[in-house]
Amino acid sequence: MRVPEISRKTDLLRLYKNVKTYFKTIDFNKSEISSTSPPAVFVGRVGYPNINVGILAPPDKLENTWLHDAPELWSKEDYSIEKIINLRAALLNSRFKANIKSTSKFLDISQEVGMAYKPVNLEIDLVKKPRFSISIDKLALPMGPSGQLKKVQITENTKIHTKVDKVHSDTDLKAAEAINYLYKNNFDVNFLSKILSIGTIGLKSNRKLVPTRWSITATDDTIGKQLIKEIQDYPAVNEYYLYHDQYIGNHYFVLFLPDVFSYELFESYMPLNLKNQNELLQTEHDYEYYYGRKVYAKNTVGGYYACRIGILEKLKEIKRQATVIVFRFVTSQYTTPLGVWVCRESTRRALNNKTLKFQTQEQLIKYLKELILGKFNYNIENLLNHSEILKYINQQTKLSKWSYSQ
Repeated sequence: MRVPEISRKTDLLRLYKNVKTYFKTIDFNKSEISSTSPPAVFVGRVGYPNINVGILAPPDKLENTWLHDAPELWSKEDYSIEKIINLRAALLNSRFKANIKSTSKFLDISQEVGMAYKPVNLEIDLVKKPRFSISIDKLALPMGPSGQLKKVQITENTKIHTKVDKVHSDTDLKAAEAINYLYKNNFDVNFLSKILSIGTIGLKSNRKLVPTRWSITATDDTIGKQLIKEIQDYPAVNEYYLYHDQYIGNHYFVLFLPDVFSYELFESYMPLNLKNQNELLQTEHDYEYYYGRKVYAKNTVGGYYACRIGILEKLKEIKRQATVIVFRFVTSQYTTPLGVWVCRESTRRALNNKTLKFQTQEQLIKYLKELILGKFNYNIENLLNHSEILKYINQQTKLSKWSYSQ
């Protein structure tokens, strides 16, 4: 059955209607806007190394502004695409130009906002009234209208956690060490990518602004590499596991096989969704063996590293390692790209579901094929045949082959 084609323009207009109406009620002509930042910042990449830095805040004081920048909670509470878009579109991006190694009053305030753990009250003055718009990115979170910053002032004491202040003050601590230290102390990945982006951690000579798109993947990769080192000391799972779940049109099927850690991701876009306007399934694919990747996962890009974090967290939780294969199916229900956090949180959701266990690889694959065929009317035999990890497992020589009875 043909899936109805989605009109991105029509769908976005419907989603943004309420937010656009809200923006019309704001008096941007007054000299200053009293606002509360979620807190959130955005660092652009166009023109690198001279780039835009933005403080994200609603153009008026709202209750619970932290909800505008809380992807972990959105996933746990099953926020819809429309609700997330409305939250993000309500954030005004008050931006200014900066060199990645520069310092300024605007940058100092942006860093304070980025490091804060509670919303920050601000007075913002823009050069001119902004026009309503919204920016969509497949890696970073959506954002609302942009305006050139003329003046900004923090009107209260900023609340910065002592552990964050510690790594910020330690200019002899490498950025990777700071990220892993804070991650182990339960700071979420979204926050960690933010403080890396705004240039508040790392060796003093190396501190610089990092475009948000890059900092997200760098943070996911940094945490992932540390978790891999930890789980490689664990024994392998002794059965074949399958986890699956879906969130806002992103279906994840995660396979754990009893072997040393390796990882493979297939991202399949169903026909006639926003990324794939063809009649056939479109699939992208990346993988790594036990010793990791040496180059960037250019096919599945940031989703590769975001998905890997959830997997490694689960393996650490159960104190096992495994060979892991992930199948992601993106359906037409995923009408608007929301950022790479969707991959991270969808994987976590799947791995928090009930574990389905099988005695053999054949049983696992048979069940998976039937499950996906039933959901999407699609035979994944072709994907399985292109799996480098399965090919390696099925071809490698086991020590048991050379065992004999005396």
